[in-house]
Formats: sequence, C-alpha cells, structure tokens
Amino acid sequence: MTPAEPETSCLPLAGIRVLELSHTVMGPTAGLVLADLGADVIKVEPAPKGDHTRGLGGFASGFYSAFNRNKRGIALDLKHADGRAAFHKLVAGADVVLENYGPGTMERLGSGWDVLEKINPRLIYLALKGYLPGPYAHRPALDEVVQFHVGLAYMTGPPGQPLRAGASIIDILGAVFGVIALQAALRDRDRTGKGQRISSALFESAAFLMASHMSGIVATGEDMPPMPARRGAWAIYEVFPCADGELFIGVTSDQQWARFVEEFALQDLAADPRLASNIMRVAEREWLIPRLKEIIAPLPRAEVEERLERAACSWAPVGKPRDLFEDAHLLATNGLIETFVSRVGGMDGKAAKLPALPFELGGVRMGLRRHAPRLGEHNEEVLAEAGYSAAEIAAMAEKNVIVAG
Repeated sequence: MTPAEPETSCLPLAGIRVLELSHTVMGPTAGLVLADLGADVIKVEPAPKGDHTRGLGGFASGFYSAFNRNKRGIALDLKHADGRAAFHKLVAGADVVLENYGPGTMERLGSGWDVLEKINPRLIYLALKGYLPGPYAHRPALDEVVQFHVGLAYMTGPPGQPLRAGASIIDILGAVFGVIALQAALRDRDRTGKGQRISSALFESAAFLMASHMSGIVATGEDMPPMPARRGAWAIYEVFPCADGELFIGVTSDQQWARFVEEFALQDLAADPRLASNIMRVAEREWLIPRLKEIIAPLPRAEVEERLERAACSWAPVGKPRDLFEDAHLLATNGLIETFVSRVGGMDGKAAKLPALPFELGGVRMGLRRHAPRLGEHNEEVLAEAGYSAAEIAAMAEKNVIVAG
C-alpha cells in the first residue's frame, strides 16, 4: 500500500512550513493537525536516537504511529554547533516552530524564542507546555498529573477512587487549543507582518474542562459529586444489561419518553402520573431504573437496538477501542485512514485503520499523504531545500550531526 497523493495545494494550510520539535502526544498531535490540513510539517528529531516515543511500550506503544502521519522527518543534533546552525537555517525559511520540550530545554539548545525571532521576525513560535507562565511554570507536567490537579480524576472515578480518563485527552485538547492560537497568530501576521510567541498548556486546558462544574458549584451552592455518583439531569441515562451484551441508553426528553414506553409496550409507565415529566422521573429513579432493567435484561441486544432506533432515543453499544476498526459509520464516511503502525516509521510494520481528524471541509475528510517518517528519512531533501550541498550533508552525517535516513 502506498499513501494517497491528493493535491496538497488544495488543502487550507498549504504553503505553511512548520518545524516540529516534539515527543509523546501533545506536540505530535498539534503537528498532526497542521500536517493533515496541508502544512509542510518537518519533524525534527534529536540525533542520534530520535524521538524517545519510538521506544515506549505498554499504553504508549502506539503513540508514534498514531500522531506522526503526513510529516517529513529529519534527525539533527542541536547540541552540536553545526546542528544548531542547520536548524537556524531552516528557521529562516519557516513559518512556525512548534515545540513541547520541558521548561528551558530550547533555551539550553540555543534555540529559544529570543534567538529565533532575530533570525526570522515573521516566525510564530508555538510552545506547548505543562503550565502557562506563572508560579507553576517551572514544573514538569503530564496529562495524568494535571487531571488529578484540576479535579478531572476526582470527577471521573467513583467517590474515594479518583481515576484518570482512559485516553490522553488533555494532551490532545492542549494541542488543539495550541493550533487554534496558531491559526489566530497566522491571521494576525497577515495583518501586521510580524510573528510572535504563543503558548498552550496542559494545566490550563484541563482547568477549562472544569468550567461547567465550577459554574454548577456557584449555581447550586454545593460541591459537584464525582460523575458515577452525580445527581443526573435525565432520568434514564445509563448502562442497561441485555441478554447478550450491554447498551448505554439515554431518554433525555419527554418526547423520547413517550416513544420509548410505546415501543417497549410499557402502558402502565406511560399512564403513571409520577412519570409525567423528566424532572418527575428523575425523582423516581430508585424504583424506575430497576424496573426498566428487569424489562430489558432478557431481550437480545439487537432487538433493543432496533426498538431504540424506531423510538429515536439516544443509545450506544458499550464498545472497546478495537471495535472502531470495523465501525460502520467511520468506514462509510472516510473516518478511518489506513496507516502503517511501526516504531521504525515509513511503510514498515502492520497496516491498520486509524481515525482521521474529526471534521470535514467542503464535504471532504482529511486523508493520508505520508506515513510517519523513519528516523532521518528526509534529511537530504530538507537540508538541500535549505541550501546545503550534497557534500555538506555528507560531512554532517560523518560528524553524526544528522542521522542517515
């Protein structure tokens, strides 16, 4: 299988060149969004070992393949004077530098904003960090760390058992907020001709998710309990066992309730004055939910799904990540992109369908142009574009300033 080659010039960020210095999830996700939208994203990995994400295992073993498609890749030693010089030469022709290294790392490498803005006054420098400038800015941070800090873990687990969310949602959210800020900065540059340093952070992104809970505290005068113990806004909004599986069912309006009880032939509940409105049904959950579970439990899951479809109620299977590989909706809407999963990069590894960006532009989903790059795969072409001769590139490789692709 080879990547599709759509006309890159038709994509909205065509012509924007991004130098991405990143690892793990947050930085690579921001680069992925920009690359999928047509930017020329050059992943600058540290020579000689490359992005440490390539070597992660367990929960993180799929990070590299998931977040690095549609990018070119070079491996450059910024600790070496020649490596810094090459990077600065690339910066002169770039629109964006994107980095999510620890606090002070880029400065120690002689490539912080104060240096790079002098090389390219039109440069936009996107720093993806744990915290925005302030008392916590010196701290290293991780997705899970800030989930616990802001109360997201408290809200996710049952009382007394705080639990991180089951995906790196703060890394990804922080990356998306960073891309939003970057697009605003690009628009501002169109107006002023000047670049700027912008930043997005894990802690502030996680705190933003708590806004509705904080508002609820003010509105009710009470602390918000964890989600498993919450006082729900809808009477029917939970998992129901079936004869051969489970379904999440949500009946969130009085109109849905009328259709639900009709579809399941629950005439006694339809006529019960205690259940006349959603707010009244919420007060009756203690007996209502067990009664509904008793009715649904013996039924085959497929039958319950068909009835819920006819009743136009909200429902979903209790799925697992592997179910998405064959999800009918994703397959029908180009929502999955066939990608090689490999820590090596390129077309090595196993082909798998991974999710596309979750939006469409002009009725089109963003697709694949390149697989995640091998370490140093595009050294020669990227450095040649910056003006280096073949002999100069060979000399850099001999001194281990770059890693051969």
